Amino acid sequence: MKRKSKKKSGRLVLEFSPVAIVDIGSNSVRLLVYDGLRRSPVPLFNEKLICGLGRGVGSTGRIDDDAAERTLRALRRFRLLCSQIGVEKQFAVATAAVREAENGDAFVREATQALGGKISVLSGKREAQLAAMGVLAAIPDADGVVGDLGGGSLELVEVCGGSIGRSVTLAIGPLRLMDISQNSIEASREYVDRALGEADMLSAMHNKTLYAVGGAWRNLARLHMAQNHYPLKVLHHYDIPRTAAQGMSALVSGLSAETLREIKVISKGRNETLPYGALVLDRLLHLAKPWNVVVSAFGVREGLLFSKLPKKARARDPLLEACKDYANLRARSPEHAKELCAWTDQLFGDDGLDETPRQQVLRHASCMLADLGWRVHPDYRGDRTLTIISQGAFVGVTHPERAFLALTVYFRYEGVWKDKPPSAVRQIVPDDLAQRARIISAAHRLAYLVSGAMPGLLKKIGLRISIEKKLTLTLPKAHSDLTGERVEKRLADLASLIRCEPEIVLDN
Repeated sequence: MKRKSKKKSGRLVLEFSPVAIVDIGSNSVRLLVYDGLRRSPVPLFNEKLICGLGRGVGSTGRIDDDAAERTLRALRRFRLLCSQIGVEKQFAVATAAVREAENGDAFVREATQALGGKISVLSGKREAQLAAMGVLAAIPDADGVVGDLGGGSLELVEVCGGSIGRSVTLAIGPLRLMDISQNSIEASREYVDRALGEADMLSAMHNKTLYAVGGAWRNLARLHMAQNHYPLKVLHHYDIPRTAAQGMSALVSGLSAETLREIKVISKGRNETLPYGALVLDRLLHLAKPWNVVVSAFGVREGLLFSKLPKKARARDPLLEACKDYANLRARSPEHAKELCAWTDQLFGDDGLDETPRQQVLRHASCMLADLGWRVHPDYRGDRTLTIISQGAFVGVTHPERAFLALTVYFRYEGVWKDKPPSAVRQIVPDDLAQRARIISAAHRLAYLVSGAMPGLLKKIGLRISIEKKLTLTLPKAHSDLTGERVEKRLADLASLIRCEPEIVLDN
């Protein structure tokens, strides 16, 4: 199922094919409606309720009646919302609390009726697989262990080379710990250490990356961001060194719910459970000793969506797919954005500038985003596009790479010699990436002047670096009048950045 498009009154109109994921977790119940079953889906609607379905399951073996009723009310609401939004496909899953409770089957029957659709109760192994698939959907080169902390359990699963390895499910979710320890952090610590000590895959995490999934751990990352005055508020792919993550989690595990309630960046519904989620992370880091912790905004829900895609679609780059969508929605000509990718290819390769495969992906992504601000007032185009891209809801990109893309388009509008790009973004971009952003933006600015940001002409114009260190712009004689002072100036800007001499050649 894909997003459809049609032309109406000479413009491209996008129509959605909404797909809904309903996640009945041990702590929260969530409805996520995406714009379609695609490689880089975008949420159309997102609602979460903290129902505490798993509270008490560890001690009583049953789902609490009040929690069940709150969940059923939420599901009835979700059913109407899906109808209102026009959802074409719906997938619903339930996790630890439902699969472990003795009245879980009875609850599923009521929940199915409330939601009006099938609900799959995930085994621990399947939950781990879907969490891993979610991480791989967002971070295709993930190498380490995915840790998905829900209210009732922790799933650990190996990922490497796009493949999923061993997995284990441990009953040490925050609600479970609160229940079996009678709200004692000390007793919970002993229980967590014992459970982790029996897991035979902690060694797979040593000096590798722990990919953290789950609301509790995202809140810890948000707190770490706030304490360090981090310039971006994007949680996905936020990277924390192990020592810093362990210090943060050890601190939070000792705080009371009353203290946490005073910290604005922590979600209100997490005040009671967060110390226990922090405890699990602290002990996991202490025992497994990963190199770092990387936050993943994608987990079971996104993994479920990813699992429904054909293999060919899964293999596509999530960043490029998202940037193509931006071009389709906001560029004057999406076809010109594609031509810009091929046109700038001429600058790189054996006879041109050095470029890794990853750098090529980022350059092509920047080409798709280059015309993002054309509808904005000229005085605000740079700042507006910088904000849109640095805070964009896309994945498949690290924070330095995200800032690089934002800077590239910023320079596209503000000029490549801008002395002081915004420090909030600049401080997380290494100097070599910042220089590369200027070079690519200089090529974008030149392309704009010779093509008018419309398709058809760039394919006829050459741009190459010679052995003699000349940057040559080759124009067909039929288009010789495209040359002029501004074109010469922008060619000279690009040539200066790559230490070449500029020249314009007319070709038959």
